[in-house]
Amino acid sequence: MGKAGAGFWGWAQVIVVSHFLKWVGTAKVSERAAAAAALANAYVQHTLPFEDRCAAEAALTLLLDDPSSKVRQAMAEALSMSRHAPPQVVAGLAADQPEVAALVLARSPLLTDADLIDRIAAGSAATQKLIADRPFVSMPVAAAIAEIGEADACVTLLENSGADIASLSFRRMAERFGHAGAVREALIADRRLPVDCRHMLLVKLGETLRGSPLVQALMGAARAERLLRDACTKASLTLIEGTRADEHAALAEHLRLRGDLTASFLIRTVAHGKIDFFGSALVVLTRRGEQRVASLLAAGNDVALRALLASAGLSEATHPVILCALRVWREVANGKRVAGVQEVSWLMLKEVGGQGAQGDLAALIKSIHLDALRENARGHALAIAAA
Repeated sequence: MGKAGAGFWGWAQVIVVSHFLKWVGTAKVSERAAAAAALANAYVQHTLPFEDRCAAEAALTLLLDDPSSKVRQAMAEALSMSRHAPPQVVAGLAADQPEVAALVLARSPLLTDADLIDRIAAGSAATQKLIADRPFVSMPVAAAIAEIGEADACVTLLENSGADIASLSFRRMAERFGHAGAVREALIADRRLPVDCRHMLLVKLGETLRGSPLVQALMGAARAERLLRDACTKASLTLIEGTRADEHAALAEHLRLRGDLTASFLIRTVAHGKIDFFGSALVVLTRRGEQRVASLLAAGNDVALRALLASAGLSEATHPVILCALRVWREVANGKRVAGVQEVSWLMLKEVGGQGAQGDLAALIKSIHLDALRENARGHALAIAAA
């Protein structure tokens, strides 16, 4: 066919596979690549008669064995976005070397979820990223990336607005890569992230900091443990503020399973006025109905409330301070009083004997009160500076 072979498939309407195979054996790489592209374009554009189309499909299939990646890459460019490409050719290109497979993996609509999952399992990190960045990523494919994908692929998946990610997949990425800064940041930035995963990431960040040689050298292991535990508790309170009411139960159950629904944490939530979350925590701990718990917190008498707190496992010593806080927040909710954390924690402190009181409970409430004083003073100073 000579030099004219470069445009053979674009110019000829009668395709003779035997002639083509003889020609490709002697043609230059550039000629073969041009012929492969022309043939592939003619195939997907339906410009060939049926018999020629069948012959073209056979030729494209045979071109998968061409020794030059440039030829196969030319085919991939022409076939990657078509729903009418030969599926066996697309599958072969998807399994080719990276520069050939990339176009098909990133764009081809013919690749099934099973095909993509196989590529995720067998492919490199680069292959996983290509699949994670497809215009649409189904929930099963996203689950495969979350389960076995590299960290970079998970970041790409999280940044892809066309990815359908299940809650379980978010959890797996948080479990696997919560310690990795890039993945953690991408997870936190995703509005779809379940609230329990956000808490998990807070904990992992604390664990990462606690294990830092620099932190341990500066503070010592015991002090670092205490400070980071307090920081995680405060961060959890902040997390509650940004959590929708319908997610409170999930967060409370997550904390219960972790053993974090402690008396001190619950006292902090009440002191800070997180009464809706406190109610969800009591539902989780007591297995009482939501409406029953909500009505008791809103208008229940002290006897009924003490029984509820006892059934949640809260010791009798904690009841007076919790009831004190509930009374104040009720008055605030009903418009009978104006108060904040500083006032509520001061009244709670009076319940245990005031500033001179001793014991773990008094120390806890003092720390809540001091934190509120510092926060209010900081806010006042910033307001003066901005004036």
